[in-house]
Amino acid sequence: MDTMQHIDYDLLYKVNSPADLKRLAISQLPQYCNELRQYIIEECSKNPGHLASSLGTVELTVALHYVYDTPFDKLIWDVGHQAYAHKIITERRDLFPTNRKMGGISGFPRMAESKYDAFGAGHSSTSISAAFGLAKAAELQGIDNHVVAIIGDGAMTGGLAFEGLNNAGEKKKGKLLVIFNDNEMAIDRATGALDNYFARLSTSRAYNSFKRRLWAILAHTPKLLRMCQRAGNAIKQGLLKNSNLFESLNFRYFGQLDGHNVVELVRMLSALKDIDEPKLLHIRTIKGKGYTPAEDNQSVWHAPGRFNPETGERIPSKDSAARYQDVFGKTLLELAKTNSAIVGITPAMPSGCSMNIMMQEMPDRCFDVGIAEGHAVTFSAGLAAGGMHPVCNIYSSFMQRAYDNVIHDVALQNLPVTFCLDRGGLVGEDGATHHGAFDLAYFSCIPNMIVASPMDELELRNLLYSAVNTPSPYSIRYPRGCGVGAKWEGEPFEAIPTGKGRRLKEGNEVAVLTIGPVAHFAKEAIERVESEYKTSVAHYDLRFAKPLDEELLHEVGRTFSKVITVEDGALRGGVGEAVVKFFNDNGYAVNVKTMGIEDKFIEHGTPAELYALCGFDAAGIEQQIKSML
Repeated sequence: MDTMQHIDYDLLYKVNSPADLKRLAISQLPQYCNELRQYIIEECSKNPGHLASSLGTVELTVALHYVYDTPFDKLIWDVGHQAYAHKIITERRDLFPTNRKMGGISGFPRMAESKYDAFGAGHSSTSISAAFGLAKAAELQGIDNHVVAIIGDGAMTGGLAFEGLNNAGEKKKGKLLVIFNDNEMAIDRATGALDNYFARLSTSRAYNSFKRRLWAILAHTPKLLRMCQRAGNAIKQGLLKNSNLFESLNFRYFGQLDGHNVVELVRMLSALKDIDEPKLLHIRTIKGKGYTPAEDNQSVWHAPGRFNPETGERIPSKDSAARYQDVFGKTLLELAKTNSAIVGITPAMPSGCSMNIMMQEMPDRCFDVGIAEGHAVTFSAGLAAGGMHPVCNIYSSFMQRAYDNVIHDVALQNLPVTFCLDRGGLVGEDGATHHGAFDLAYFSCIPNMIVASPMDELELRNLLYSAVNTPSPYSIRYPRGCGVGAKWEGEPFEAIPTGKGRRLKEGNEVAVLTIGPVAHFAKEAIERVESEYKTSVAHYDLRFAKPLDEELLHEVGRTFSKVITVEDGALRGGVGEAVVKFFNDNGYAVNVKTMGIEDKFIEHGTPAELYALCGFDAAGIEQQIKSML
C-alpha cells in the first residue's frame, strides 16, 4: 500500500469478532491485515484520529487476537491510540466511523465501552503495572488465563514502566507477557540512553542470528524449548557481552522480531504461551506502516487531521488564527535570545507543544526528557537551583503525573520554574483522559505558586514574559487549538503585575468574572443580552486564579449583588469557589453563580459540543445572565 492503492474488502466484513478472525487460515492473515490497514486509513481521512501509531500495530493486533482467547485472555494497551485495529476486530468495526465523536466510541481503550478493553489507557507507561495487577487478580481467584501488556510509542521510557517490570519480575511463575513495540518514536523521535540501548540490542548480530535460528526450533520442538529456558541466561549474556536489561529484571527476553510479519508473530506468540514465567517479546515496527506519507513524516501523521487518502495531502484547518502552542514556541525563542538563563524542557512533546521552534535554533538549551513528567519537573527544579530559569511545558492532563514533584521539588523550595500547561480545559475529541480540567484547582492550593491563564494570544505572550522575570514558581495554562486572532507577533512585551486582573467592560446590574479564553464566550453573551434587554452587564478578566486581584474583587463586591464566574475547569476547588470565599470572608452579600466543569468526567466530542454540554458556551452564559436578571 503506497499512498492509497485500493483493494477489495474480501475479508474485512467477514470478521466481526476475534472468533471470526480465528476462522481464517493463517495464510489469509496478511490479506486481512492489508484490508484492515486500508479501512483505518479511509476512516481516519474523514474522521481524524491517531493514525500512524495504529497503522504500526495492525499485524501485531491481528496476531494477538488470532492466538489468544480474548476477552478471557486480557490485552492491555499502553498509550491507547495504538488500539484502532483492536477496536475494529472486537465487534466495533461498524462503530469505528463514530470514533472520537460525541456519543460514539472513544479513541482509547475504555472498560465501560467493551468487554475486550481490559484496562483503560489514555496516558503512557501504565500497561505493565496494570497487567501485573490483572495477572495477580486472576491467580488469587484461580483463573487460568493469559495477560499481555503491549507497550510502545516511547512509553518504555516512562518510570512507571520500570516500576512495573521490577515488581512483576519478582514473580517466577505466571502467564504474563510484555510486548515491547519498538518503533523508536513517541510523538516525536524517542531520545535518551534507553533508546540508544534498544538500538544496540537491535544490532547485536550474533545475538539476533542465534535468536532467529532458535525461534524456528522453539516453535516446533517443546523439549528444546524447555532446555533453552534453563540455559537461556548464560547464552544471552555470553553473546551480548553483558546482561540484558530485561533479563536482569527476571523477564525472559525474546527479540527482536519483525512486527509486520503476521505469520511469524502468530508462531512466536503460540510458542510463548507455553512458557510459564514473566517474558518480554521485543518487536520492531514502523510507525505509519503501509502508508507512505505517514512513514515519511511520522510526527506529523501521529494525528494528521483530515487528509486526502489518495494523495496524502492534508486538508488544512479553516481557522487562520495562530495556535496557542505556536504563540508559546515563538515567544519562548524570542525571550531566550535575550536571556541566556532561559532553558526549555518537555517530556516527549517538542512538536506537540511547539518547543521544537526553540530546539531548532538552540538545541543546547532545550531538553526532551522522554515520557517522564516527574523527571521533567525535578530536572527543571535542579536547573533552577543551579541558576537557570527553566520553562517546563507539559500538557495539563499529563502534569497530573508530576504533582508531588511540583509541590516538593519546586514550590516548597520556591524555585523560579515557569510551567506552561498546554491543553488546559476541555480538549475535545481525545476525551476524559486528556481534558485539562483540574490544573486551576490543583495548582491554586500550592503555596508559592502563581496561577495564570491568558484571554488571548497577546496575553499569553505577555504572561510568558512576566513569568520568566518572576523569581518564583509560575504556571500559565492555555487551551488546545487556535487563538482568537489577536495581534501578538512582534508586539512589544508588557509586564503584567502578578495577581492583577482588569475590567473589560463597565456595567451596573450583573458582573461576569472570567478567566482565560472563555472571556470571549462571555463577551458574546453580554452583547446578546444587552441588545435584548435595557440593562448593562459588567465584565472582568481575572487573569490570575492565584493570587486573586483583591482590589478588583472589592470593587465587584461593593458594586454588584449578582455575580457570575466562568472558568474552563473544575468547579470544585476552582476559581469560582475562591471568589465566593473572598466575598464571604469580606462580608459582601453577593449572589454568585459559578459556571465551569461539574464534578464528573466529561466524555469526548468537539470542543463546541462540550462547552455547550457543560453549559458555559456563549448560549449558556447568556441564559445564566438572563436568569440573574
